[in-house]
Amino acid sequence: MKRTVLTFGLIAGGIMAAMMLITTLFMDEIGFDKGEIVGYTTMVLAFLMTFFGIKSYRDNVAGGAITFGRALVVGLLITTVATVCYVATWEGIYYKLTPDFGEKYAAYQVERMKASGATQAQIDARARQMEEFSAMYRNPFVNVALTFLEPLPVGLLMTLISAGILRRKGVTPAS
Repeated sequence: MKRTVLTFGLIAGGIMAAMMLITTLFMDEIGFDKGEIVGYTTMVLAFLMTFFGIKSYRDNVAGGAITFGRALVVGLLITTVATVCYVATWEGIYYKLTPDFGEKYAAYQVERMKASGATQAQIDARARQMEEFSAMYRNPFVNVALTFLEPLPVGLLMTLISAGILRRKGVTPAS
């Protein structure tokens, strides 16, 4: 199981890491809205590796049969490896390439509220909220925790769907 989990988890993590780096490098041209769409689309595509990893485990290791529970474990481990790769990549990007990300994102949120026609009181409240977020996000532990939560729901959903589709009872030989 270890080889399957590492292989497919690292492929998924590599896909997400590469796209995150590319998106971050072009964030000024892409914008936060499109960057988020690209990011989550990439996560869905990368977490297809969960499906292929569970299928590979079922067909090559488990003799063609796998329970939902075992498929769930394999998928969760693949998701964990991929998510750790995602977090490690973001930490490198954030602290080395874009240490001003929090401030840029805060400014984007405030501008978005202004464009939507919000009142000055609402804009001021959002600006204070975003300042607090930026300060909190500079803490590496908070940064890691929040970053870990970004791909995790996508990976969990893909794992549940894959485990449900790929479960297969073993065939008992006729006597």
